[in-house]
Amino acid sequence: MLHRLRQLPQQLLRHKITPLTVGGVTSVILAVRVLGLLQTWEWAAWDYLVRSRPLETPEERILIIAVTEQDIQTWGYPLTDQVVAQLLQTLDAGQPRVIGLDIYRSSPREPGTALLRQVIQDLPHVVVIEQLEDEETIGIPPPAGTPPEQVGFNNVVHDVDGVIRRSLLFSHIDGQRKTSFALQVARRYLKAEGITLQAAAINPKFAQVGQQVLYPFQKNLGPYSWADDQGYQVLVNYRDHGLFEQVSMGEILTGKVSPERLRDRIILIGYTAESVKDYFSSPYSAELLQAPKQFSGVEFHANFISQILSAGLDDRGLIQFWWPWLEGLWILIWAAMGAVIVGRGRSPLRYSIMLLACLGILTLTAYGALLWGWWIPVVPPVLALGSAAVLLTSYLAYQEEERKRSTEFLRSIIDNIPDPIFVKDSQHRWLVLNQAFCQFSGYPSAQILGRTNQEIFTPAEAAEFDRQEQQVFESRQSQEVEETYTHTDGTTYLSATKRSLHQDAAGNLFLVGVIHDITERKRVEEELRRTTAELTRSNHELQATQDRLHRLAYTDSLTGLANRKAFFESFQATLHWAKEQQKLVGLLYLDLDGFKAINDSLGHTMGDLLLQAVAQRISHCLRDSDRVARLGGDEFTVILPGLKQPLDINTVSAKIIATLGEPYCLDDHKIVVTVSIGSSLYPQDGETEEILINKADHAMYAAKQQGRNQHQRAT
Repeated sequence: MLHRLRQLPQQLLRHKITPLTVGGVTSVILAVRVLGLLQTWEWAAWDYLVRSRPLETPEERILIIAVTEQDIQTWGYPLTDQVVAQLLQTLDAGQPRVIGLDIYRSSPREPGTALLRQVIQDLPHVVVIEQLEDEETIGIPPPAGTPPEQVGFNNVVHDVDGVIRRSLLFSHIDGQRKTSFALQVARRYLKAEGITLQAAAINPKFAQVGQQVLYPFQKNLGPYSWADDQGYQVLVNYRDHGLFEQVSMGEILTGKVSPERLRDRIILIGYTAESVKDYFSSPYSAELLQAPKQFSGVEFHANFISQILSAGLDDRGLIQFWWPWLEGLWILIWAAMGAVIVGRGRSPLRYSIMLLACLGILTLTAYGALLWGWWIPVVPPVLALGSAAVLLTSYLAYQEEERKRSTEFLRSIIDNIPDPIFVKDSQHRWLVLNQAFCQFSGYPSAQILGRTNQEIFTPAEAAEFDRQEQQVFESRQSQEVEETYTHTDGTTYLSATKRSLHQDAAGNLFLVGVIHDITERKRVEEELRRTTAELTRSNHELQATQDRLHRLAYTDSLTGLANRKAFFESFQATLHWAKEQQKLVGLLYLDLDGFKAINDSLGHTMGDLLLQAVAQRISHCLRDSDRVARLGGDEFTVILPGLKQPLDINTVSAKIIATLGEPYCLDDHKIVVTVSIGSSLYPQDGETEEILINKADHAMYAAKQQGRNQHQRAT
């Protein structure tokens, strides 16, 4: 049962019609219940459960004095006041705790009227009855002169079917509260036990006796719909009528009953003779295959009294209803259960057995609740269970018929299509295949139809196919993915599978898959990718070679500076830029002083190291935009683009002369070398590279002739 409930949400969502069916059935049944159309059925079911309870122990605290047909024949009808007075005196001699007289004494029944009045007044533990006037009964007063505290009304409340299931404890007449006969008797008995009727702790408007709250009946609770709930009524938790000991009035008056049987008990006196017609129906009246049986009024009062005594002394609970919202949920659950059973059942026989099992569970649940004092719905859940099952069965039958028609239609279409095509239901089972799919997979259609992916493909492929199909079912969007299929011979194919959803008139969802074999295409694509990768790799190698050759062509291999070719191209481009931007460009022509002597004395290796150090020092004296080059030997050039003023050449030259004049420490040799610099300025000294280079070169030779280690401007 719990397993079914845990799976309920998933089962409800399987078909859109299921929640509609469950909600509709529940709403209709609740509406019918509110209108009171199920009352009779629900009462009958309740009475059956009540009769099915195990017998309780006899009620030893109550003794019924039955006025039988034999007693009437002996003492007449109605009984005279003298006979009643004699009966009360005889009973009082046995020292009972309370005597309840359930016989009307509204008018004198001579002889003995005065005696009866005196006996009632002398015996305060005697309670007599009155009948309150209402729409159906006339008022009958108690014996004249009886104190009010010894009077209780004996009015009973019948349901529409004539069965008494409620007991009236209090009523109000003209603003005066009246107490029932049963409650008056029970209160006197309980008082001797130290128990009184009081306001309940949970609600001051509720009565409480001992630990048990006497929950008042309300007109629309449980199966009742707009019932009469005037006064303070409670549901009766019956004992079997046979559990109350009875002796006849004749046995009492003739001394056949020992006083010990009367001591400290409640004595109820009432007619049981059928000729008096003081008989009513209870839940125990209807018996299977037997004529209905009625019980005397005094037996009902004995039950009412016993219920109050048991609540106060035995902690025996009264009957309660569930809250309306809980009953509604209860009906909804059973409607859902009926829908789920039909939805999951593979055959009518199977779900019929499951429905019968649910009926048994429902009945046992209601029976167990009764044993704990709860009246929970039985008929509405049964109707909900059956109605939901019947409606969903009808819908599924219609849906199955439409599915067959759709399947045949799809089969007639796809058989003539060369691409592999399959059709599946919402359970991922194959419904339709064309011959192309069978050839593609290697399986005959008879082996595949009705099965799932797990039963045909490898676990990895089946899991992937299920995931793709579930995405389509959930998103309701077509999808095309590339997948692998393993043929029965072990060959793996690559495919592009397009899956889409289709729905027929009954709401059946079909997943249609169209497969394109892309194995060959993928092979060609892979070859193209490999060729492209090889070409890309070759291109990178060519580019690296080109870069290396470019570096060799434009870079001085010793110093890493630009070489002569790079210098001339760069100077030409710089002059073109300066002409467009109208900027100043300076050119320095450098030649080391005394380098040949150093090279000859210390060797070429030392000379190369010195040239490398000189190149680094020159570079550190320049801006990032300046360009330094080695023309060859110990000759260097520096291009100074974008000078702000002509004197900036002097500043840069002085910095280079000072930097290069610092000693060099090379392989434990301290070397000092100076530099002579000649310069020219564009556009003052010329506008072509030949003129500017020539002038800078002449200026450099002039610097050497004037003593070296200095800078000379072109003239």
